[in-house]
Amino acid sequence: MPPVLEVRNLRKEFKDLVAVNGISFKIEQGICFGLLGPNGAGKTTTIEMIEGITEPTSGEIIYRGKPRDKNFKLQAGIQFQSTSVMERLSSAEILELFHSLYPKTIPMQELIKLCDLEPLLAMRADKLSGGQKQRLMFALSLVNDPEIVFLDEPTTGLDPQSRRNLWKLVERIKGQGKNVVLTTHYMDEAEILCDYLVIIDQGKIIAEGPPKELIRQHFDYFYVCIDKHDFHPASGDFEEPIIEGSEQVEIQSRSVEATLQHLIKNGVQLNSLRVRNPTLEDLFLKLTGHSLRE
Repeated sequence: MPPVLEVRNLRKEFKDLVAVNGISFKIEQGICFGLLGPNGAGKTTTIEMIEGITEPTSGEIIYRGKPRDKNFKLQAGIQFQSTSVMERLSSAEILELFHSLYPKTIPMQELIKLCDLEPLLAMRADKLSGGQKQRLMFALSLVNDPEIVFLDEPTTGLDPQSRRNLWKLVERIKGQGKNVVLTTHYMDEAEILCDYLVIIDQGKIIAEGPPKELIRQHFDYFYVCIDKHDFHPASGDFEEPIIEGSEQVEIQSRSVEATLQHLIKNGVQLNSLRVRNPTLEDLFLKLTGHSLRE
């Protein structure tokens, strides 16, 4: 079976700026595929070229083994970073309007149940909270019963509870066998939702693979963390690299037991000690030298 979607040597130039620089990847059936990177990395431009909103400078976009054609828009659902709707209409009226635009749709009651929209149906769009509006936008991206759904930073600006509610909706549609393409700069979101990641920086792919596999490939150590006021010069010399932050020290330890023995031997107070695994954000720092949120 061919990939659901394949991008070959995709490139986009804006005058003197190369926003996307010859990237290639494949999206297999039934997964949540993540595009990860800082603001300005080329994520949104890549997605907009695939969706047909922006014309590529060069490259190919293949959908189910064939060049993407005009019918692709009927088989794709899109939730943009920022979307305006008719503010004086109720959520129910907006759903009915969008429902009338497509030849193939999800039954209205099924869509309402899928996205937990029942409490919002009578509310006008301008009265919805940020999280409620994103749930409505998510539902609109599913109205045409798409085979592939594009979510462009859907949780940006939402509070933690609203973000987790949207994660549950993504998991639901994954469970239905739909394909999800997610762009995000939130590390926890990518680790929880995505089965496969492509990390982009300055328009190029710098790493790709399943999240856990990517971390395993690039790290053979843990982080032993101690508050800075507990870690003093008398702590002795460490062979492992040490990262000093404003409030804590992180020791890159290949043997947590040996590191703890060294700290105890040198009289370090362990009240603030914790051990953590490397994260995707650590991976990005290692690969590019700057934070994802810059």
